[in-house]
Amino acid sequence: MKAWVLERQGPVSGHPLQLRQRSIPQPGPGEVRLRVATCGVCHTDLHVVEGDLAAATLPVVPGHQIVGYVDALGPGSEARLPAGVVPGGRAGLPWLYQACGHCEYCLRGEENLCEAPRFTGYHVDGGYAEYVVAPAENLVALPGRYPDIEAAPLLCAGIIGYRSLRVAGVRPGQRLALFGFGASAHLTLQVAAAWGCEVLVFSRQEAHRRMALQLGAVWAGEAGQAPPFLADAAITFAPAGSLVPAALGVLRRGGTLAINAVHMDAIPSFAYDRLYWERRIVSVANATRRDAAEWMALAGRIPLQVHAEAVAFERANEALQRLSRAQVEGALVLEVGGR
Repeated sequence: MKAWVLERQGPVSGHPLQLRQRSIPQPGPGEVRLRVATCGVCHTDLHVVEGDLAAATLPVVPGHQIVGYVDALGPGSEARLPAGVVPGGRAGLPWLYQACGHCEYCLRGEENLCEAPRFTGYHVDGGYAEYVVAPAENLVALPGRYPDIEAAPLLCAGIIGYRSLRVAGVRPGQRLALFGFGASAHLTLQVAAAWGCEVLVFSRQEAHRRMALQLGAVWAGEAGQAPPFLADAAITFAPAGSLVPAALGVLRRGGTLAINAVHMDAIPSFAYDRLYWERRIVSVANATRRDAAEWMALAGRIPLQVHAEAVAFERANEALQRLSRAQVEGALVLEVGGR
């Protein structure tokens, strides 16, 4: 099979991914194999490739927004398939590849906080390849209304955006501020709008601000601009620490700022009055299987406009370069194979 392999971390400008021929993997006990149809290109992939996240294993095949078709079953795996996933059918594989199952967090159903997790495309080979194997129970059923290209961003951008709404405590009818407007934020905005929330969007890209208004934001501007009202909650999506004090500055008293980032540069010092009045800052770490299932059910009910641009499999390095330059409206998705 063809696979894009990261053998050494480095700037995407240097084309660090290498296209290799590899043996098709075989599923072990409790595992299934997916024939990959599409794989979303995520900022986390960028952090893995460039070394913002220290290498967990090398060489590795990146990619964790995987849409594929179940084409082989390991011993005992069929009984562990989640509802809606069947042999030969379509399924998704997200960022959380496997949790230990026995630490205190896993036992509480908080496997996103597992003490010994393994992540797709980071600890184990991911979806920048024609085939991938995974634990059966960590697959997720996908809403039928979205074709393979549009389904891929649901598997990280969508799931983590949904968890960010939960962590921020957003309730229907509230006011919400989003900082950064890429693959995750453009889906999160639509959910909040469907809940009757008034959404503010802050982005340095004019094209992103236009898209935000088209998708239901009531106002869009740049960080530092004064919005027409303060928000009950805020979510930052860009890995820029400078956005933290900016986001606190648009929060009402008692509001929560959720930081949706697996990696972030330094947060600058700021005056204490930005945090005072019981404003809260909380990070968003990964997602649970429950998050994934709830999100997919929600995405099946809300007619989301998924802005996903298909990219030829052979252009994986170029896709990462475009992402690093913020030359994307919505999400980029690798076309790996057909149905």
